Amino acid sequence: MTNHSMTRNYLRQAATRLRGLVLYLQLEDWPTVVREAQEAVELCLKAALRFAAIEPARTHDVAEVLRRNVSRFPDWFSSKVPSLATISTVLAGQRGPAFYGDERLHLPPDELFDRGDAERAKEQAEYVHALCTRLLSEESVGECVPGGSGADTAAIQAAGTGETDAPQRQEFSQTSGSP
Repeated sequence: MTNHSMTRNYLRQAATRLRGLVLYLQLEDWPTVVREAQEAVELCLKAALRFAAIEPARTHDVAEVLRRNVSRFPDWFSSKVPSLATISTVLAGQRGPAFYGDERLHLPPDELFDRGDAERAKEQAEYVHALCTRLLSEESVGECVPGGSGADTAAIQAAGTGETDAPQRQEFSQTSGSP
């Protein structure tokens, strides 16, 4: 699988998880919303890293890789890296508790997360997806990335939800509500 096909696949998988969040919210399955939102964020950010010819870390939190490689991205995206890194770190920290609960305190996931946590995680995942979809749709990025080409961007754009002109969401410089 080429770097570009993996990039497209990551973004497509993230979009699928975003669609699933709506169902999990309707089911009031708050921990699953948080867990799936984390996976969507991880996939989006790894797609952005791969698109910039950076091998993503084999970890759920890619914040440090983003920070170390901030200069590899366009200015508008680089300015978002602090908030993207914060979102990555916070959601990665919530991943385990959202899946297993807190075994020390004998609390299941349902007792650790509420509607507010789920809605916040969904909003953050949508924000990251919108930024990464925009990044991957810009021809100038594909042209400056080693091995990239403007021709690759159309296929990458198709991997997203098609909403590359999505409105900018509020900045997530600070996140709260982590268990």
